[in-house]
Formats: sequence, C-alpha cells, structure tokens
Amino acid sequence: MPEFLKTKSPSYGHWRLIVQALAFAAALAAASHAAARTLRLLVLGDSLTAGLGLPPGEAFPDRLQAALRAKGWDVEVLNAGVSGDTAADGLARYGWAVPADADALIVELGANDMLRGLKPEATRAALSAILDKARAAHLPTLIAGMRAAPNLGAEYDREFSAIYPALSKGYDVALYAFFLDGVAGDLKLNQPDGLHPNAEGIEVIVERIAPSVEEILNEVKK
Repeated sequence: MPEFLKTKSPSYGHWRLIVQALAFAAALAAASHAAARTLRLLVLGDSLTAGLGLPPGEAFPDRLQAALRAKGWDVEVLNAGVSGDTAADGLARYGWAVPADADALIVELGANDMLRGLKPEATRAALSAILDKARAAHLPTLIAGMRAAPNLGAEYDREFSAIYPALSKGYDVALYAFFLDGVAGDLKLNQPDGLHPNAEGIEVIVERIAPSVEEILNEVKK
C-alpha cells in the first residue's frame, strides 16, 4: 500500500479547529481593513459651506477636515455646498450630490429659505425628505440649524427656529443648534456683506461644531 494511504487523516475536530482559525484570521483582516479605511463625510449645504468669498482651501469643509485630522481622524470632508441653494434645492440634487459610499452627512440648509421669507413648513418638508433619504441609506447625520432674521417678525422666527430641533428629535439625529453660533453679527468674523463668515469666522465655526461632528463619526465606527 502506498505510504500516503497509510497516513492517518486529521480528525473532524482537528479540521473544525483549522476552519475556525481561518475564519478568525479573515475577520481580523476585515476589521483591520475597515479601521484603516478613510471615512467620507459629506457636507450638503449652501454658500455658508460652499466657501463663497473665501480663498481656495478656506471653506468650511476644508477647515473641518484639517481640524478632524489634527484630532486623529482619518477622514475626507466632501464639499457639496452650492451658493443660493434652498432646502428644496438641496433635496433636488441629493441623488447625485451624496455618493453611495458616503459614511456620514452634515445638512446645512435653510438660510436662503429664511432670507427669501419662504414658508417654514415648506423648509421643514424639504429637510424632512432629505433626512428620509439619509435614514434609508443608514447615514449618521448632523443637522445644522439656522435662525431667522429679526426683521421677519416674532411669529416667523418662532416657526422657523422650531424646524431644526423638531427634526432632530423626530429623526433621532444629532443637532448643532445654530451653524453661525459665535459668528453672526460680529463684524470681525464676517465678510463685508455681513452674512458670510470670513476665514477667521470659519475657524470659530469649526472649533465649535467639531465635537458634534465627532459624535456622528463615532456612530460610523459602531
């Protein structure tokens, strides 16, 4: 009888241990790959995030990416801001503006709705539809709030300002109450139009919003 036929075959238990070891090694390799992958965070917004009036590299997404990387995050922040966009405009381009491989989303829309005096219920409906899409894609989302200008009246201010906390609660998404917190009304932190942050103002926004952004990035890692 040939010698190889005389060799005793491994037992079933031995084979099971081998299979388990291989499966464990594959799981470790997959986990290592996932940990090493650069996260993709998309900012869907208007001129406040698009970088209107700012030099290249100074827009909110650029500076947020730099701040997050300084904190140790391997993240790419994608700028999907379009100057002049309303919430409805953002909704209309969501399909092509938000890539399928995005890991998390910041929604910064509504300022132009307010400036044009659009009905708050229309703004809320558009933002709600955006959040529906994000939830369907399982995207951890941060919604950045906006406040109404005082000249629009107390009733409009009340209705408009209520949009963002209501959506945050209804969709269980993170909320940054006011995107321009610490910047609005400060001449030193705004461009001559008084509406758009200058480079120094962007740095203030990034510093204040970064902890909220890290919260949604932590959700990606779960």
